[in-house]
Amino acid sequence: MHITDEASFFCAIGEAVNGPGGYFGAGLDGLSDCLCGGFGAKVPFTLIWKNSSVARAHLGKSPEGPDREVRVRPSSRKF
Repeated sequence: MHITDEASFFCAIGEAVNGPGGYFGAGLDGLSDCLCGGFGAKVPFTLIWKNSSVARAHLGKSPEGPDREVRVRPSSRKF
């Protein structure tokens, strides 16, 4: 899948984590919730985003600082 806008980004990450038609957030708040666990992927997990520069160019936004690894800890919420 090619990421050309925000909607295709969230579609791609949802399918990468949870399979075809999978959901993993539809905005930054939803993505943050999903990264804490309870939405298909079991923490801890590793998400490797290859060719992120292509998506970044299409999204028109650049995160602060260089590409980096982010470690996600499970939330204290009970699911």
